[in-house]
Amino acid sequence: MHRILSKERLGPEINRYVIEAPQISRRRKPGQFVIIRLCPEGERIPLTIADADPEEGTLTLVVQAVGKTTWQLADMEEGDEIIDVTGPLGRPTHIERYGTVLCVGGGIGVAPLYPITSALKDAGNEIVCIIGARSADLLIMEKEMESVSDHMLVTTDDGSYGMHGMVTDGIKRIVVEEGRKADFAVAIGPPVMMKFTCLLTGELEIPTMVSLNPIMIDGTGMCGGCRVSVGGKTKFACVDGPEFDGHQVDFDELMKRLSAYRTHEKEAMDRYSECRAETGGGGR
Repeated sequence: MHRILSKERLGPEINRYVIEAPQISRRRKPGQFVIIRLCPEGERIPLTIADADPEEGTLTLVVQAVGKTTWQLADMEEGDEIIDVTGPLGRPTHIERYGTVLCVGGGIGVAPLYPITSALKDAGNEIVCIIGARSADLLIMEKEMESVSDHMLVTTDDGSYGMHGMVTDGIKRIVVEEGRKADFAVAIGPPVMMKFTCLLTGELEIPTMVSLNPIMIDGTGMCGGCRVSVGGKTKFACVDGPEFDGHQVDFDELMKRLSAYRTHEKEAMDRYSECRAETGGGGR
């Protein structure tokens, strides 16, 4: 069992959890993830580790409630226990001194971007950070990202905060209009955001790494559910990734596979919503 030590609301249906996981916190490296299961009958879902404290024996997870299991987690409170937390899983981020690195995060993707950005900063890179969201209320971890950045730009799709536009508009401003040279880029966010970011960085000839979060079950390469096409070859995100060369990822296939169980996901969410209504919210 892994106890929830703290729960903090970051935005609409977005929460930051600090949970007990001493063994994982000691071994975790930037870019890795865990798979959690909330109850014996529950599904297993992958969550990237946003931070860890080996001395305290804790992990930090940032989760947006979008489906049955993430809503079930949102209904849990401090002191509640998660039955399974498996990890650390996946290959750690390759960290080196590139020079100037663009760290681009969209929506909830800012959370897994943070430990990677911090490690790149510690390695001696100049960090240019661009984070974005649909609107101001959905923007997360601005202060944390600013603390590990040399230069930072915030964008919102609706113009309610920062620069009016998407993260790709932010890249154009910094690289094209301001003429700032970038030696490497890291982009994490919704698949469509990563797709268009990579199309742009490809045009600008900036090598780009992305972190993928496809459908995943066991997290050890056995089930094949997380397969993605990278450079025309099949890769398993759980063991070959989750990070890949963004210019080689078939994002259209990835997005299609992510929608494969949309009907089942809706049915599960509808049943859970009925349960929440009957119990007054928070029914498990």
